[in-house]
Amino acid sequence: MWFLRINMSDRTHQFTEVPEKYKYFAGRALTSNLIADEVPPPAHPLGPNNKLVFSPGFMTGTSAPTSSRISVGGKSPLTGGIKESNAGTPWAWKIARMRIKALIVEGQPEDKGAFWGVVIGWDKEAEQPTLEWFDATEYAGQNAYDIYPKVYEKFEGRRISVCSIGLASEHAYGNAGVIFEDMSQRPSRYAGRGGLGSVMGSKGLKFILLDDSGAPGVEIVDKDLFDEGRKKMVAALQEHAITKPKGGLNTYGTAVLINILNEAGGLPTRNFASGRFEDAAKIAGEAIFEGNKKRLGKELYNHACSPGCIIRCSNTWHREDKTEHVSCVEYESDWAFGANLEINDLDVIAELIKLCNGYGLDTIETGVTLGVAMEAGVLPFGDGEAAIKMVHQMGKGEPMGRILGSGTGMAGKVLGVTRVPAVKGQGMPAYEPRAVKGIGITYATSTMGADHTAGYTIAPEILGVSAQLDPLSPEGKAALSRAFQATTAFIDSSGHCLFIAFAILDIESGFEGLIEEANGVLGTSWTADDVVNFGTEVLKVERKFNEAAGFSKEEDRIPEFMHTEPLPPHNVVFEIDDETLDKVYGEI
Repeated sequence: MWFLRINMSDRTHQFTEVPEKYKYFAGRALTSNLIADEVPPPAHPLGPNNKLVFSPGFMTGTSAPTSSRISVGGKSPLTGGIKESNAGTPWAWKIARMRIKALIVEGQPEDKGAFWGVVIGWDKEAEQPTLEWFDATEYAGQNAYDIYPKVYEKFEGRRISVCSIGLASEHAYGNAGVIFEDMSQRPSRYAGRGGLGSVMGSKGLKFILLDDSGAPGVEIVDKDLFDEGRKKMVAALQEHAITKPKGGLNTYGTAVLINILNEAGGLPTRNFASGRFEDAAKIAGEAIFEGNKKRLGKELYNHACSPGCIIRCSNTWHREDKTEHVSCVEYESDWAFGANLEINDLDVIAELIKLCNGYGLDTIETGVTLGVAMEAGVLPFGDGEAAIKMVHQMGKGEPMGRILGSGTGMAGKVLGVTRVPAVKGQGMPAYEPRAVKGIGITYATSTMGADHTAGYTIAPEILGVSAQLDPLSPEGKAALSRAFQATTAFIDSSGHCLFIAFAILDIESGFEGLIEEANGVLGTSWTADDVVNFGTEVLKVERKFNEAAGFSKEEDRIPEFMHTEPLPPHNVVFEIDDETLDKVYGEI
């Protein structure tokens, strides 16, 4: 296993053996520990002392199902704290197969106008990775959909997988993501949250290309134990109603949640002014499925975003002339540009998503920030054409576009808006905290800012996974969020998609399979308790970094308006007090 360090100050690189301290870390556990160990907490996120770390999970690159995810970590330009954002992509699979446990980008070039790319390959004779540089300045200032084909053409004949940044990162936006390819070489898989694309851009690094030809693959210590765990995980995922073939996710994609959250009164609408959108059915996963069926003349089920995914929840929306419009219309993106802005046209929503993909913008942050801009009267609610024009302004770096590109919290301050749905500067995803109390606690207390993936209590609160809990009740939700945050930190380190949570919560053998997979790969003897303890230790590292960066318990709060403005249709507020929020991390 290797650490690869790329120094952008002098364009040098170094492959080193993995230090013993990091032997059992991967994914989020490794990115967060490396950032905590090597980045001064007061460092400017876009300065020379910040670093950007890429790490595949324990199971990434193996035959474990739904495990091809890459974690990207650094100090966030958006929140000012530690950040991990992950994506499912073939790129993750390839870097794991080359046995690169962490890729660490450090330093900063003096020439701020130049951009570089690297190609990482494998030397069969030396039995180690290789790295070559190329000038990527010619690709700056262009849409990702335009430059990806050019890059594949430039390296024709090689098994290239692409990681890059877009125009948003070149503009140093707080909502700029790191772009990865999907299985069809679209620039559509994102480590989107937290502005880590701008960290990559600040280092003058435009591309990280991988060619895993001849790579040996992931070393598995106990193959029999791993296979036993893998079989259990596959069986659980294929059995569960949400994750099975032609189940909820494979048929309707993650946007199946639109109608579900709307019915629960927890679908944020009109910049979090209501929990229900009267036109939810027009933009829901069911509408996407039926719309494609009408336009294509056949049923279209969803595809995998990365190698080995058996859930296959990534959808594709088509135009009336049967051509592809965009992939994919995720629940959060669908909501951000739909209910949140009171837009009920899937073609408009698809166009907004495609623009974000092309410019390198996080769709969640962009949609939530547009909601704040609509609240401020910069553009009208429900005006899809105005929203499209505003995203173009962001991509082109125009003055208002730069304000919105700074993210929800900052844009709210500049525009003088009081209803700003953000925690630690990061915009809230598609679940209303007043109507779903557990996710509200996760938003408030997560080390990552408002982030549903940090502790997805939606599973038991809304979907009835494991046990149905009353989403409107605050009872027991602090402990629930804490447990989910710890378990999620382990899942993010495993390389598995978060959606395995449905199966491992409901089906005992699925959770057993997760642990056996990890023990098989690493040669460990972890138990269920060790999974929670492992995740808890990751959270402690992240929390300590944030505290040293200047965060206090006052940052672990839900916006004031959610305590005072009753949310229709249930007419509830977020009544959980500060003392309860402080106990979430006070008890770990």
